[in-house]
Amino acid sequence: MELNFRLNMGGEDLVIAVAQDYETNDVLMVAFMNKEAVEQTLKTKKAHYYSTSRQKQWLKGESSGNVQTVKEMYIDCDADAIIMKVDQIGAACHEGYRSCFFRQLDIDKENIDLDSLTDEDISIISERLFDPKEMYG
Repeated sequence: MELNFRLNMGGEDLVIAVAQDYETNDVLMVAFMNKEAVEQTLKTKKAHYYSTSRQKQWLKGESSGNVQTVKEMYIDCDADAIIMKVDQIGAACHEGYRSCFFRQLDIDKENIDLDSLTDEDISIISERLFDPKEMYG
């Protein structure tokens, strides 16, 4: 069996990568990995990803110090997605939250316009751990 890098963005063949807290099972973030990122993750036991916006590989926490140490990795049935159970240092989200999933959509509200969500549609459900302007400039 080999990983199925079936998703192609910007000329890079990618798999979906989900980072999940090793102890709580909270989903911290979803990103992409190319073959090099997977290989570096296996080699260093630190999560490496491929940024589709910057079109380059990156080590999680390289500028913030919010590193993810990988404890376990799982591959799905189609071999096109990975779950990594990680020990997360600080915040996983570049917005300063522990998880990238810090907003909850009100699924009971009728007529939600997905093109222009408002504060009435979404609630912030987590505490911000750092100010991204101070962290990243």
